[in-house]
Amino acid sequence: MSAARIRNMIYLLICSIVWGISFVPQAASMEFIGPFTFNAVRCALGSLVLIPVILIARYLAARQQNAAEDESLSVYLHVFDRSTVTGGILSGVLLFIATNLQTIALKTASAGKGGFITAMYIILVPILGIFIHKKIHLNVWISVGLAAVGLYLLCIRERMALKPEDMLLLACAFFFAIQILTVDRYVPTANGIAMAAIEFGVCSILSAVVMAFAENPSWVTIGQCKGAIIYAGACSCGIAYTLQILGQRDVDPTLASLIMSLESVTSVIAGAIILHQFMTGREILGCALMFVAIILAQMTDLIYAGRRRKNEQITPGCPG
Repeated sequence: MSAARIRNMIYLLICSIVWGISFVPQAASMEFIGPFTFNAVRCALGSLVLIPVILIARYLAARQQNAAEDESLSVYLHVFDRSTVTGGILSGVLLFIATNLQTIALKTASAGKGGFITAMYIILVPILGIFIHKKIHLNVWISVGLAAVGLYLLCIRERMALKPEDMLLLACAFFFAIQILTVDRYVPTANGIAMAAIEFGVCSILSAVVMAFAENPSWVTIGQCKGAIIYAGACSCGIAYTLQILGQRDVDPTLASLIMSLESVTSVIAGAIILHQFMTGREILGCALMFVAIILAQMTDLIYAGRRRKNEQITPGCPG
């Protein structure tokens, strides 16, 4: 496995940690403002945070171009190319739908059930991947099954019964799965940071439109949860979603979804540390199964990558 691929998986792991912690401030902010207000403000902040990063990257690329006098580097100056803009708009629309469905559902659904059903995108990603000709090996399906059982043990404490809020969460998981596949489609040719900025901007604008008709926000109520919004905007959006886009380069979307599903593990750990909600033996077992699933998926990826390299050495030039 290349160093770049390991780095990308670390990006996804950091992403899951930041997302897991964000459940605490997000839940707290719902006592003061509505879901569309929350997502409009935090996504706007996430987009604004990335603007100086984009400008710095453009400046460094320009200096490198002048030093090397290589015209091919000029492509890095045009960060808002067609692939970046298209990917950013599509992923932004999907993020708007998914994150607002989740936030609305969590006003009535329990956090445990919400975390479990939302994280079921780890099953939906490979299933949807079949329709775009993504080959899924048996060991990866086993990993997905182990992760699903682990999430159940970790999050579900009551009897499962499908309620309206559960349907919203299932729809949320579906759109998050499509968002992951969309990022996987555009990230190889897009500028990751610029694509993330567009994604948050689109989500913020769409959330603000609905907010104007469905909610009554005020600067006073927004100020009451400014700490939660700053974390959710700067860290959960500005950092985590950008790391998702950068981390999904050269990483299979199924493996990426498994790594990011550790968000649920992090949320439980964050609850134990911040809210003193310590894990039971059942929850610890769930965490262990999820880690086994991640390791199994990575081992499978290594095995098949090794086989591909061996085949290429034996029959050079043959298509994989």
